[in-house]
Amino acid sequence: MRIHFGVDYYPEHWPRERWETDAKLMKEMGVQVVRMAEFSWFKMEPSEGEFHFEWLEDAVALLDSYGIKSVLGTPTAAPPAWIIEKNPEILPIDMQGRRRHFGGRHHDCQSNPAYRAHIKRFVTAMTKRFANNPGVIGWQIDNELGNSHWDLCMCDSCKQRYQEWLENKYKKIETLNDAWGTAFWSQGFNSFAQIGTPLITAVGENPSAMLDWRTFCSDLIVDFAKWQADIIRENCPNHFITHNYMCFDEKVNYYDLGELLDFVSNDIYPAGNWQQQPHQPCHMMAASHDVIRGYKKKPFWMMEQQANTAGWGTMGHALDPGQMAAWAMQSVAHGADAVVFFRWRTCAMGTEQYWHGILGHSGIPGRVYQEAQKLIKTFEPYMEEFQGSMPKPEVAIVHSFRQAYALQIQPNHPDLWYVGQLHKYYKGFYDQKIPVDFVQGMDDLSQYKLVVAPLQYIMTPELEQHYIDYVENGGHLVLTMRTGVKDDNNLCMTDRCLPGRLGDICGIEIPEYDCLFCKECSALYGSKDYPIEKWADIITLKGATALAEYGSSFYKGMPAVTENTYGKGKVWYVGTEPTEDFMTDLAEYFVKNSDVESLGSAPEGVEIMTRENASQKWIFVINMTNENKVYSLNDSYKMLEGEREGDLKPYEVHLFVKKKYGR
Repeated sequence: MRIHFGVDYYPEHWPRERWETDAKLMKEMGVQVVRMAEFSWFKMEPSEGEFHFEWLEDAVALLDSYGIKSVLGTPTAAPPAWIIEKNPEILPIDMQGRRRHFGGRHHDCQSNPAYRAHIKRFVTAMTKRFANNPGVIGWQIDNELGNSHWDLCMCDSCKQRYQEWLENKYKKIETLNDAWGTAFWSQGFNSFAQIGTPLITAVGENPSAMLDWRTFCSDLIVDFAKWQADIIRENCPNHFITHNYMCFDEKVNYYDLGELLDFVSNDIYPAGNWQQQPHQPCHMMAASHDVIRGYKKKPFWMMEQQANTAGWGTMGHALDPGQMAAWAMQSVAHGADAVVFFRWRTCAMGTEQYWHGILGHSGIPGRVYQEAQKLIKTFEPYMEEFQGSMPKPEVAIVHSFRQAYALQIQPNHPDLWYVGQLHKYYKGFYDQKIPVDFVQGMDDLSQYKLVVAPLQYIMTPELEQHYIDYVENGGHLVLTMRTGVKDDNNLCMTDRCLPGRLGDICGIEIPEYDCLFCKECSALYGSKDYPIEKWADIITLKGATALAEYGSSFYKGMPAVTENTYGKGKVWYVGTEPTEDFMTDLAEYFVKNSDVESLGSAPEGVEIMTRENASQKWIFVINMTNENKVYSLNDSYKMLEGEREGDLKPYEVHLFVKKKYGR
């Protein structure tokens, strides 16, 4: 498909006589695709079985006449009021037992059989209607699955599904009692029928039960998506299916969800008002793209790329000239084959009246439109060549939804955030202009020179052996604090000192630890004394050497960071959370001792990233700031875009290419 730039479009929000003006302006901007209809259920079915797809067919046909294809969304994130009137039981119940009502979106229970029957009727009719429409190329299932469902749903339908899920997993109630440690606080069950959804308790929660609940919720969402994907595949075998993810969002396991999809898509809003700063740090944006690429290990789409000021009741900052284009090309540099801007025109109604688009409320093209037009004109000629190409990092960071779930349940330190740890290590490599992949722990790690596995809190014998084999065969592994604490049932390990069997490859034992809550501590590394945060593993050397030592508390002088050779490889153990300067120095040491190569050098705010295929390697150099910057590359490339190699204007993008031979 020669589809690389697009917009999210809502023709139902505007008079029909405006549609052709929009189509003309889109064509002139360079738009090739729109996403539509993901919140239009009532418009398409105002009462049960009364379908009105004509308006959408007209919009698809009009856009197609201008060479613009359509991706249609199934509108199941917003069931209409008549469904709620008929089946009020589909409204979700929160952890406090309160029903959430109609008036927003995601007001649905995803297990409810009545709601699923409505979905089957509607999605069947919609997909059959558009199966052979030449303007339609694919489908987006629902919208941001998991969004708004954090403490939902606790209804009787979910209770029954959860009981069935548990019985299928454990078979016998005695097995569940052992796995959950229900001997504590007299929490044992005589049957699966006694187990409820985790409504708010008088005090405390069972960590093992909560881990199963989180996993069940994820599995339920995946099953909910599959319910629709099966219908779409049956009726539209020639269309692709995708879903718009939300970066590192932790409600649903995106690796599992990705198995249903032809490719994954992402939504990113770096300057949303919730950021509480002008925009999200560049390394966090880059990491979001890399993890999206990792969910299916293939290129992705940006289904919602921020185009303008974002906000609902309150708003974020306006984007600088050039900032939107730099963000879009950052997406491309990390593996996006298509960039769809949210949204085409700023809405005049509803909750998102201040979520601005390419066009403002007036619909008159201005600065943002012109910037998008220039971006597309400049980079569209290259997008077909980029398609299917991938970065080829030498460094990987292990990412796990199960680890995230367990640490949400018991964070150990009140400020410890699993994804925040990933970002901290990621930044250490990002600042050195070193690309990174995100992988699951049991993935093939042999292609990477260096693997960082933060917070391996939940440990299994299989994962232990996988890490041992990787190091024994020559890999370089970084493990961190809180490794090997729990088994797969979220019960504490009791057979060995931390970090369990991985202590053999680390050459250490951890008989004690200290939570640094309201406590200052430091670590000595080289000639510097660094503050550290959140945690201190009190390490005993069992063959390893100390790279850093604690500089305070009763464990002053004891190892904080260790190094150990095992087999053909090497393991570093970081027993604390390094602050930024400490992390920078540690990452440089890990890179140097793993023979990992940097792409070049540049100051903070300048990104260097690659994509490559069998014949070519592209280098993207992007200034993510509003200041002039300089850089240098560590290899020779042909410049394709940019005024002067080595010098970047604010938000400027330089593009280079190198032919690959003998590969």
